[in-house]
Formats: sequence, C-alpha cells, structure tokens
Amino acid sequence: MSDKSPRQGMTKKTSKSIKEKRADKRGAAEESTLLAKQALKGKKG
Repeated sequence: MSDKSPRQGMTKKTSKSIKEKRADKRGAAEESTLLAKQALKGKKG
C-alpha cells in the first residue's frame, strides 16, 4: 500500500498568514500617517 501523506514539494503556501497581513496593514498605515504629518509640517513651516 502506498503512502498517502502529502509531499513537501507538492504543498505550497498560497496566501499570507493572518499575522503577516496584519503587519502589512500596520506598516502601510504608519507610512501614510507619517507622510501626512510631514506634509502638514511642510505647509505650516
């Protein structure tokens, strides 16, 4: 009888983990807020 367990080569990660998605969202949000703050400072100064 053959082994029916999945092989390492056949398994493929298709999407990011939840933690990675959250980290990406946080990083993008921080960048946008920093850019907005810099733009405001530039206009006032």
